[in-house]
Amino acid sequence: MLAALLAVELIAAALVLAAAPPVADTPLIVGDHRSVVLDNRGGPGGAELLVRVAADIGAAVEAVEAFWGTDWSHRIEVTATGSERQFAALAGGVADGGDVSQWADVAAVAVAERVDPERRSAIGQRIVFAPGAEAMTTPALRIVLTHELFHYAARADTAVDAPRWLTEGVADFVARPGRAPAQAAATRAALPSDADLAAPGPRRAQAYDRAWEFAQFVAARFGTDKLRELYLTACGPAHVDPAVAVPLVLGIDLPGLLAGWQQWPG
Repeated sequence: MLAALLAVELIAAALVLAAAPPVADTPLIVGDHRSVVLDNRGGPGGAELLVRVAADIGAAVEAVEAFWGTDWSHRIEVTATGSERQFAALAGGVADGGDVSQWADVAAVAVAERVDPERRSAIGQRIVFAPGAEAMTTPALRIVLTHELFHYAARADTAVDAPRWLTEGVADFVARPGRAPAQAAATRAALPSDADLAAPGPRRAQAYDRAWEFAQFVAARFGTDKLRELYLTACGPAHVDPAVAVPLVLGIDLPGLLAGWQQWPG
């Protein structure tokens, strides 16, 4: 997956979203009676991007509902930004003069002002697109939108310290299921670290692919329902360590599961 398609999900500081202008009141209804609000801060390019988002959001919602169910926010806010600095500020709270280089290959993020998984509450959520997203192909944009929408849907059920290799891998599985592995089995030495997933450039692209392929493998071998159960067990508010969650849900220890993934699809 090209680095430009990747997205890093952060919970933005409350002051970032509190300082943002009001969201434009232009809702459309999709999926299980979900209201989509499109907020353009990117001029003509942002307007064009949001037209494309509006065309794809219904299919993205259907994909997320098919995997995750319908018990999640019925309000979806999507923002198009007009500059890299504006995107970085809304995405992660980068102040004036701060380094925005980490966002150079990020197409979109799903952010929230405040999250309380214990109460299944996520306040001030939105999906924020970088200005460069308007140049993406239609299939690539659909993947990014669906990936971020999964994070949006799962946010209230995802602990802050959940393993990112699983949260990102499952989001990519929902966004691009049923495709052949992108990397040779020999390159899957280990699951990606947080540092791998945060590093701009090819390292991050390869890390996302490894996480995605792991999720694909689990779904192919144990079924999609088991992948969802593994997510909830290893990433939910009362989550346990993956080394405990994997045998609990899948009936195999984590080293054995990783060995199977490293040889898959052989």
